[in-house]
Amino acid sequence: MALFRQLDEQVEQLLSLFNKEDNWLILINADPDALGSALALKRIMTRRVNAAAIAQINEIKRPDNLSMIRYCRIPTQKLIPNLAAQYDKFALVDSQPHHNPEFKQFDFSVVIDHHPIMQDNLVQADFVDIRPKYGAVCTMMTEYLYNMKIRPAKLLATALLYGIRCDTKTFEREFTDADMSAFKYLSKFADSKLMNRISRSEFHLDWMRYFSRAFYNLRRIGHGLFAHCGNVDNPDILVIVADFFTRVHNVAWVVVSGTADDKLVCIFRGDGLRRDMGAMAQKLMNGLGSAGGHKQAARAEVELTDLEGVDPEIFMLKRLGHGRKSSIHRI
Repeated sequence: MALFRQLDEQVEQLLSLFNKEDNWLILINADPDALGSALALKRIMTRRVNAAAIAQINEIKRPDNLSMIRYCRIPTQKLIPNLAAQYDKFALVDSQPHHNPEFKQFDFSVVIDHHPIMQDNLVQADFVDIRPKYGAVCTMMTEYLYNMKIRPAKLLATALLYGIRCDTKTFEREFTDADMSAFKYLSKFADSKLMNRISRSEFHLDWMRYFSRAFYNLRRIGHGLFAHCGNVDNPDILVIVADFFTRVHNVAWVVVSGTADDKLVCIFRGDGLRRDMGAMAQKLMNGLGSAGGHKQAARAEVELTDLEGVDPEIFMLKRLGHGRKSSIHRI
């Protein structure tokens, strides 16, 4: 029995796009899954194109992401117009063009992702591989490497392994047999000590004040929890706080919001049983900004100007409580 599914047709189609004279830029919204996937795609492009680079649209401040980049030597850089102008071909991994306005300016030739497919935002590219059931894009990229008979070097294997670990939350979120197979396969080549060093770099000391704000503002809404952290230095802080609150007993869902860069950012987390977080995010925002994700994890971003002067915390309370104040209780 084969370790991974056969991808002969997909491999042939993907490789046919790579020419020696082309310069490729791999774009990501940097998180562990995106970073590992981009590094794998860059490895596949090696010696097949003139140049291949990775660029992220977001500022990277989470300590584990910074550690991953440092220890796995991932050559990513912030996307700026002058950088993009140096490349004539573009690839997107762990995202789809409609996920962020910054992606919409590019004509992507390759899109590889595992987020849900939106029928009103179908991806158009020369090569599209979107598998919503997969727990991580790093699993998909491991399958491509395996089918191409490319054995991942230690740092690449570690990056891919960490990406799978994070996006499946160590297999607490939805995953497939392929995710398990990839994790087992990569474990033979990855550096476990590096994995531990990366995973232990979770918090900045100055982030503790945001936990304090979240605890002070924490409210119970039905079977869920909501906390507003006010203005934050980086939206990644909201992800850390939301993941922490998912550990509270008998809580079906968690929403943590805050403001950053003139936007209201909301992080949704759930058990995947009673509510679909991606659907919940879209319904709550009702067309405002961008919203979506998986059953257990989602994100929404709305320009503060679209709130028409309403306080961001009040805006979220009204949406989550559906106007029923009796359903909202301070903890």
